[in-house]
Order: sequence, then C-alpha cells, then structure tokens
Amino acid sequence: MVGVYFSGTGNSRYALEVFCKEYDKDVNIYSIEDDSICENIKDEDMIVFSYPVMYSTVPKILRDFIIDNKELWNNKKVFVIATMGLFSGDGSGMLARLLKKFGAEVVGGLHVQMPDSIGDVKLLKHPLEKNKETIKKSEEKIKTSVVKLKSGSPTKEGLGFFYRMAGLFGQRLYFGHHTKEYSSKLKIDGESCVGCGKCESLCPMNNIKMVDGKAVSNNRCTMCYRCVNNCPKRAITLLGKKVVVQSLIENYLD
Repeated sequence: MVGVYFSGTGNSRYALEVFCKEYDKDVNIYSIEDDSICENIKDEDMIVFSYPVMYSTVPKILRDFIIDNKELWNNKKVFVIATMGLFSGDGSGMLARLLKKFGAEVVGGLHVQMPDSIGDVKLLKHPLEKNKETIKKSEEKIKTSVVKLKSGSPTKEGLGFFYRMAGLFGQRLYFGHHTKEYSSKLKIDGESCVGCGKCESLCPMNNIKMVDGKAVSNNRCTMCYRCVNNCPKRAITLLGKKVVVQSLIENYLD
C-alpha cells in the first residue's frame, strides 16, 4: 500500500497520515507535487488517495494529474478519502469513477469532515474548539474505516447511485463549473502585500509570481486556498472579500 494526496491547508494530508499509520506505520505517502511520485507508486498494488472535495468534485490539479498519468492506474486497487468542510455527496465517487475509467479497481471510499479551508467566507467558520473536536471525531472515523478495510468490509461512502445523485443535485449541477477550468478569481491586495514571496513558494500551480516586489496572480488558480491561509498580511482572497480566519491543520492539533 501507498498513500497519495493533494492538500491545500493540510486537511487531506493529515487524514491520509492517520489512515496509513493506523493501517501500517511503514506505509509511505506522497504528494502529487512530488517530482518522484510516479516512480514511487508504479509498482504498488494498492493506493489510498486523499483530497479535498470542491463543489462535490475533484480539484482540477488532481484531475489533471490522474489523466496525465493514466497508465499508472491500470489494475491498481484504490481506496479514496474525500475531505470536506460541510457536504460532499459523492466526493470520493468522483475520483473513483475517473480512476476506474483507467483500469483501477475501486475497493472503498470514505468521507471525512474537517475544518473548512475557505478562510475568506465568514459563514463557513467555526470556533477553534469546535474545529478541534471535528478533528478528533474524524480521527476516530478514519481509524474505524481502517479496521473495516482490514476485515474485508471496506467503507463505501460516496460510491453508488444515491451518493452520485446527492453530489449532482446538492452542489455539482450548480457550482461544478467552477472546477472545470483553473480560476482567474484570485485577488491580491497590492497595498497590503509586503513582497515576502511565501505565496509564490507555496502555490502548487506556480500561479503566483513576484513582480517588482509584489505578488501577482497569473489566472491559473486551483482554489486550494494555500496562499490565502498562509499570507502573513492576509492580503489574498478568492471567494470572499476579507480573510476571516486562516485555516491550517496545525491550528487544530493539540
């Protein structure tokens, strides 16, 4: 077994770490941003994927990675973990169906609620203690899922017709277009930006560049919220107009 993840603020990485450690402490995990990932996973029989659901679908950066490396998934067994703030529908099913298209055998799926990473929408924010409690509940759910996988009865959340309808009519039908292409909506406040370059170094798309000492977006954002939640001056927004809380997994771990 090997773990593969894409993560903006650390939620999906952490969920995968808990899952793999519970399954076998020697299981290795890799980010899709790792240059050596394809070499590291090509000979593995089973892959556990973990990623953040966006509008009940797969982030474009991850979808592109799966398609660009489609030859890797043939005859692989896959288990899909989908992390979310509130609602997923068939989050794990979306990636599962794409992998199945390229010859993978889907053995199970799991939906894990985590603190919402959208730091610039006040409606989605919760108190610190509530987020910590969410993490603890998620850890228990993940560990229970591992027990079921080992027993031969893996969880299948997000897989199947009714999950698919929930995802389609719950979000994807209305908002799914947001993830079909990379976004040009990232906003950087030039007056607040101090030119530290942190956002440029963290961006998985190389979407942000420093120009004349200021961060500038190149309209190729995968909406991972990594830059929004790490900017020391809270100068970056995407869906909202003001950063309310910077949501990083480290903030919620004791």
